[in-house]
Amino acid sequence: MKRILIGAAAVLMLSGAAMAAEAEGQIKSIDAEKLTITLNDGKSYKLPGEFDVTALKEGMDIILAYDKVGDDNLITDMELSQ
Repeated sequence: MKRILIGAAAVLMLSGAAMAAEAEGQIKSIDAEKLTITLNDGKSYKLPGEFDVTALKEGMDIILAYDKVGDDNLITDMELSQ
């Protein structure tokens, strides 16, 4: 029984880690209504709710940490530079 629980816990930890990812690039476009940004590579990322979109500008360099949830890339952390 112990082995089953340890194995199940290991699988859950690995599957959670596999979902986290990072991306970096320049902001190509910002959709304030949908709370999404698109980077210069064409990939889109969803901003957290109640995010101050005015802090973002097209052309800014950005580093993102995000989780893949269904078809969405949900931003969990970001670092901006001018």
